[in-house]
Amino acid sequence: MSKGKVHIMGVGGVAMSAVAGLFKKAGWEVRGSDQAMPYPPMGDLLTDLGISVMHPYQAENLNWGPDLVVVGNVIRRINPEAVAVVESKIPYLSFPEALREHFFHDQQSIVVAGTHGKTTTTSLIAHLLAFQGLDPSFLVGGIPVNFGINHHLGKGKYFVIEGDEYDTAFFDKGPKFLHYLPKAAIINNVEFDHADIFANLDAVLKVFTDFARIVPRGAPLLIPDSDTNAKKAVADADAKVVTFGIERGIWQARDVQWDGLGVAFNLFCKDLKVGTFSSPMIGIHNLHNVIAALVMLHELDAVTPKLALALESFKGIKKRQEIKGVVNQITVMDDFAHHPTAVRQTIEALRIAKPKAKIIVMFEIESNTSRRKVFQNEFAKAFATADQVLFCRPYEKPDNLPLEERIDMDQLCADIQSAGTNAVMIPDIDDLASAAAALAKPGDIIVGMSGRNFHNVHDKVLAKLAEG
Repeated sequence: MSKGKVHIMGVGGVAMSAVAGLFKKAGWEVRGSDQAMPYPPMGDLLTDLGISVMHPYQAENLNWGPDLVVVGNVIRRINPEAVAVVESKIPYLSFPEALREHFFHDQQSIVVAGTHGKTTTTSLIAHLLAFQGLDPSFLVGGIPVNFGINHHLGKGKYFVIEGDEYDTAFFDKGPKFLHYLPKAAIINNVEFDHADIFANLDAVLKVFTDFARIVPRGAPLLIPDSDTNAKKAVADADAKVVTFGIERGIWQARDVQWDGLGVAFNLFCKDLKVGTFSSPMIGIHNLHNVIAALVMLHELDAVTPKLALALESFKGIKKRQEIKGVVNQITVMDDFAHHPTAVRQTIEALRIAKPKAKIIVMFEIESNTSRRKVFQNEFAKAFATADQVLFCRPYEKPDNLPLEERIDMDQLCADIQSAGTNAVMIPDIDDLASAAAALAKPGDIIVGMSGRNFHNVHDKVLAKLAEG
């Protein structure tokens, strides 16, 4: 029996499609709207869920009489549907408010926050719990391969959610994660990001400090021992602050051994060996994500003898070092990296996995972070760690970003070149794909980085490689 009718504005987004799915599985009749029909994988997900999508945005989309409207943060105040819902008598909530009101009261929320690693760590915790038969609910800002879907409404005691510091809605400019009623939390790292809404690092630190303060007294709040900013954020917290790291912190990975397929290590709590684990993910940043996930389960006493096998069986997340194909021993990979630190960490991880490979990076300047000049110098240093960098034309958004605030692509390419790495902008996506394929030799890696589908460039590169 339906609990009511809910309309999801911005349903094509990763998080919003997950919210739509949770309401559907909770017994609601669900419909949604977006500017256009969402492209895969979100479009396919909504079709599989039987959730119809109305497009474009217009006031008439509300004529079906929903009992509740959930508003995504992509929606601006001038959106015709936003205007209509505000002027109507239909109750409306942001999606964090909707989660809090309709899902979190029956389960204990585990909130994974931080500038980087949220999606991977959230997916890991959800998978480790599920593999051990604990059936958690979860909402992830990506598609964990083990689940094939970005959400689940489980019957267990935990709800694992990615805690985003970005603003909530046009009527609530505070961060999303302050709505999530954390009963346990991780702050993976704190760095300046989202320059479109935060003025500087101090502004970012403030919201993470606010988040740390709402974690209940005595509840586990995990931070990396190496992150000075995270330590500042939890300085006044009432929670049980637990540090972790590689050979440092209360919880430590020791005896770390890398190979091209992942990493093996022993996990210690202080000087007590807790277990031996193998992770199929590459990169030091991913090892930190793995440690955080394992420590959270131990702190919650949610551990069974299946834990090590659960970690070994983790298959990763789409668009996080996702291998799209291998042709002529050339690997084509998709990655979400859009911040200088994420770019650098991804390249470093590939160096560890395949030290003899030439790393060719294709990058789309498309996120609100990458389009801004504020990270001009940091991007140059990050990309210089690759062997070749190919940029496409920067993505245009209707945000009227002044030219003087936009990243200078000519200067960026020149700075990367001066550091010893060839860099060029190729506006046409087919030409870019051809150039990447022509540069690669057997054993090399071509990685395309973007928060979007990058004009299907990965498939185009694979097709070019297959042509020989």
